[in-house]
Parts: sequence; C-alpha cells; structure tokens
Amino acid sequence: MAFIHLRTHTEFSVVDGTLRIDELVDAAAQDHQPALAITDLSNLFGAVKFYSAARKKGVQPIIGADIWLEPDTTVGEKNPSRLLLLVQSAAGYHNLCELLSRGWVLNAQRAQAWHKLDWLHELNGGLIALSGAEMGSIGQALMAQDTARATAAAQKLAAIFDKRFYLELQRAGQPTNEAHVRAAVPLAAALRLPVVATHPVQFQTPDDFEAHEARTCIAEGETLTNPRRVKRFTREQYFKSQAQMEALFADLPSALANSVEIAKRCSLTLVLGKPQLPDFPTPEVNGERMAPEAYFRYASHEGLKERMLHLYPDAAQREREMPRYVDRLDFEINTILKMGFPGYFLIVADFIIWAKTHGCPVGPGRPGSRGSWPR
Repeated sequence: MAFIHLRTHTEFSVVDGTLRIDELVDAAAQDHQPALAITDLSNLFGAVKFYSAARKKGVQPIIGADIWLEPDTTVGEKNPSRLLLLVQSAAGYHNLCELLSRGWVLNAQRAQAWHKLDWLHELNGGLIALSGAEMGSIGQALMAQDTARATAAAQKLAAIFDKRFYLELQRAGQPTNEAHVRAAVPLAAALRLPVVATHPVQFQTPDDFEAHEARTCIAEGETLTNPRRVKRFTREQYFKSQAQMEALFADLPSALANSVEIAKRCSLTLVLGKPQLPDFPTPEVNGERMAPEAYFRYASHEGLKERMLHLYPDAAQREREMPRYVDRLDFEINTILKMGFPGYFLIVADFIIWAKTHGCPVGPGRPGSRGSWPR
C-alpha cells in the first residue's frame, strides 16, 4: 500500500472530467488499491454511485469535493483559489453538503460556486482539507514568490482545520509543478505542516487525453485548433498505478505515506436503499408534537371535508356521500403508511400548498397521488 488517489474528477465534474465511475473503481481494484477518493468540482452528484461501486469491489470509498474559495482580500488575494475537502465522517458529509449548497445558492460567480472563508470556520467538522497545490491560495502565493502571503494563508487554513490540513504536492506534467514542490516543502517544514502527494486525475488512460481536451473545449467555448487556447491539462493526468506514483515521489516518501494516512482517517457509512427524508415539522397537540403518521391522517381527513363542501354544497347529500369517500381515503392512507411514505406526502403537499397560496400555478403535471392529495 504505497499510495491512495485522493483527487479525481469524474464525468460528474462535467466541465473537466471524463472518468467513468465503474471503470475508475475497476482500475483501483486491479491495482490492489485499498481505497479511492472522488472529488468532483463543486458537487457530490456521483457520490452514491461511487460509494456503491467501490464497496462492491472491496475498495474503501472516500467522498470529497474540489471547491473554489473566494479571494481573501485581507492577505492580498485577487483571484479565487481551490481547496480539496475530504469527508471523514457523517458529520463531515453533512457539512460538505451544506457548504456546496451555500456556494451555489448564495455565492455563484462565473458559473461556479464560490465559498467564503467564514463558512469554513463554521462547517469544518469531520473534513480534511488539502491545499490545492498551485491552484490553492498558498500555491498561488508561492508561485508569485510571496512567501509572507503563503505563510499567512497556510496558517489561517491550518487553524481552521486543526490537525486536518495538508500541503498538497503534484507532479502531473505541468511546468509549474516542480517549482511549487521546491517552494512548498520548505514552507511545510517551517510551519510544521504535513505534505501529501496527489495526482489530479481527469481521465482514465493517456489515450483518453484528446477526448478530454475536446470536452474541455466544448465547456469553454474553445476550439482544439486555436493556437492561443489556454491548455490547463496534460497527458499525464490519467489514473496512475501505485508503482508509478511511488516512482514520481521517490524523493518524498512522507508525501506518499500521508495519502495512505489520510485514507485511514476517513470512514463514512451511508445508508442506502431506504427513504431519506427531512423531518417534517408537525404541529403540537397538548404540548406534544404529533407523529407524522397521525398528522398525515388528520390533515387528509380535514382536506376531504374541505373538498366535499365544494363537491356537495347540499349538507344532506354531502352526509349521504361522505362514508364512501372516507372508506376510500382510509384505504389510501393505510397503504401509504404501510409503505412508510407519510413524510414524503407531507413535504410535497407543503410545496403545493405554498405555491397555491402564493399565486404559483400547480399541476396537473404527471398523474399521481401527491398532486391529488386532498388539501
């Protein structure tokens, strides 16, 4: 066990990854890699598929994301920077979900989610952070030969991710890689920070480079033949074996060893195959919250009463017709309760009720019980 891949962009990164999850996991298993991470750009879209595929192959799945941090003007930054976040635990998974949601909802810039440093102070629990190599705030400062700014940025991130922050080193064929390694290693020693070797994997094999470049050009509105096109990737960014990575970082064995240590620090168990719904806030009766099942039954019958007023304005006729409607409704309610879906109906009904009371058109849409629930 010489090396664990901690930085991979799959096809779910959309703009710069072509890795297919099944092929990626197969390659890791064939190389006897005990663990593997996917770290798509600003999303967790492939997390569940990857988690299932990796476990089936006996590979420990590590889930993470590559995120953009907005410039920290307090230390003189002008450009956004990258930070890699890896999930250690369930708490870290929830924190990463919240961070990604905030970035897209509250701070989308240049068609990407940018994250604020303050959010990391609040939501760093259960997460390990890697510095982003040359694209990180520290790496950008080192490449600008601004050691003071690099030191300040490193100290700030190390304080946020206490004993969970690593300076990231790469040798992926970029012309700046070696200069960054030569500058980052002394900085890590001076600040007593650990270093870790990563490889920015964007595609499966060297032969996939041209197809990956074509996809990148489509995403950026560029053409392959443009001589002035900025080429952000190299042919070396394929899925390398442990032996290849060991040869690349033979002079920095601790950087390789730390990739394994990080994998050991990550342990996430996801519950799959069961409904995962938010806890619907039911009202209180006599100081106690109603159970979702009880409130679902109550609200359904109240909705039926309301609808019957429209169907049968005459009270006598309404009373005669009510029993058959109640029998049918109870049959439907009992079926839904047996399936364990009262929370789902309550949540969707909440959307529909809000829409109707705020002037938003609703339905008819796809035929289904959610849209016809008696409210």
